[in-house]
Amino acid sequence: MSPLKVAVGSHDHAQGDPEAPVTLLEYGDYECPHCGRAYPIVKQLQKHFGKRLRFVFRNFPLNEIHPHAEGAAESTEFAAAHRKFWQMHDLLFENQERLSEVLYIEIAKSLGLEAPELRRALETREFAERVHSDFSGGVRSGVNGTPTFFINGKRHDASFAYEDLTHAIDAELSRLAKAAGA
Repeated sequence: MSPLKVAVGSHDHAQGDPEAPVTLLEYGDYECPHCGRAYPIVKQLQKHFGKRLRFVFRNFPLNEIHPHAEGAAESTEFAAAHRKFWQMHDLLFENQERLSEVLYIEIAKSLGLEAPELRRALETREFAERVHSDFSGGVRSGVNGTPTFFINGKRHDASFAYEDLTHAIDAELSRLAKAAGA
């Protein structure tokens, strides 16, 4: 199992209790069909584990095979600058089959964000460096496809099926409980 090379920090997009015993981190691509299938699984895991799980998402656009992935990632970073990352993130995955600048603008408007500002950010690539930073951290951590998950900094190499991730998170919770009791 490869370790995570860039520790989770305040720069990350995270949901859940920052003190949760388990952090599930995903390197994902908004156009990747596998990431689209993982999206509801992550939601289900969050519901199942509640306060015991924090979820972190990092951008890993595979531009060679997903021409809309970079624009989608930059759009979420634009939304993040306006404290709307998770709303944009969710709506992109829920409308994955329609990814395009038209959709990014439509979502931005629905979130109360300024469409001309988003257009300008995409044209000037204002958030490309942030996306690239996530991507390079992923490469350094051995990520070569999406989705790639890490559980408390250790790469999860089994499938991203709900049962497999639940088992891996439960195993980590058990390990932590035993370590605390020792």
